[in-house]
Amino acid sequence: MSYSTVPRSRAEAKKKSPTQTPVASGRATGPGDEKASGKLSLRLRFRRDRVLLLMTLPAVLLVLVFNYIPILGNVIAFQEYDPYISDNGVVSMLNSPFVGLENFQRIFEDSAFWNAVQNTLILFFLQLVLFFPIPILVALLINSVVRPRVRAVAQAVLYLPHFFSWVLVIAVFQQLFGGAGVLSQLLRENGYDGINIMTNPDTFPLLITAQSVWKDAGWGIIVFLAALASVSPDLYEAAAMDGAGRWRRMWHVTLPALRPVIALLLVLRVGDALTVGFEQILLQRDAVGPGAGEVLDTFVWWNGVRNQDFSYAAAAGLVKGVVSLGLVLAANKVAHLMGEQGVYKK
Repeated sequence: MSYSTVPRSRAEAKKKSPTQTPVASGRATGPGDEKASGKLSLRLRFRRDRVLLLMTLPAVLLVLVFNYIPILGNVIAFQEYDPYISDNGVVSMLNSPFVGLENFQRIFEDSAFWNAVQNTLILFFLQLVLFFPIPILVALLINSVVRPRVRAVAQAVLYLPHFFSWVLVIAVFQQLFGGAGVLSQLLRENGYDGINIMTNPDTFPLLITAQSVWKDAGWGIIVFLAALASVSPDLYEAAAMDGAGRWRRMWHVTLPALRPVIALLLVLRVGDALTVGFEQILLQRDAVGPGAGEVLDTFVWWNGVRNQDFSYAAAAGLVKGVVSLGLVLAANKVAHLMGEQGVYKK
């Protein structure tokens, strides 16, 4: 006599063992098997992703060697560091005497440091107001162009200066706005006095901002155009069918699509507020003088490399790093309050 394996009643179904669960392959899974939720042990995940981990290993090593291990050198900010104690820098660091917070006290009492902070903040706010919105506006303008060839040419022309070195960029501006530049020659030919914007301390922040816009705006345009490419055309069509004009579609469709990217780049820009272009300003610092051309990065370089006061420069750099970290965390918190992800999730 044969009996069916199908339960004939609800009571019989409850009598089946809860630890035996039929699967598609016919094998019963016990309590020791992996759960159906997809959670794997660390060993299994490592075995599954070993190829990806090997691919990322060189990048991790580079970041570790050049970004994290040098952080240990910040200990010289609390020392009277003398690099000439030994030919080995580590030995010199271990044998240098500790002075506690003396270097930080010197920094906060130094008027040159506060002048560098003031110049850095002025340049940051100018670039935030004048430089940051320009890639967004130009990306919207290029995205509105119907012909793909015109759009590609405009994108390439605007992106080209990003590959120029700062030496070349400053040389171009010198030929245009210097004392013997094109602008001064035109003014003299028309009976006016020539001007030299490149050596004018009053216009130096605007000059730095203009150079940054000309060189790096193309990079921001690429980022925002990539974000615009992910917007579904159905949204524009639906908005047009509802009677929305071009400006309405830009306000209610395009800008909301750019909002996460804008929030992320704004957080990164705020975190980078105290870094306003070391090479760019160092090349022009002597032309306008340290009163207008000294920023925190050049202040650290001048005291550390030129004056050989390594501990003092390290203390200034450490203060800058701590403040920048605080700005990143604060800006990211604001992004979370606005409903955006920012640099990392909540």
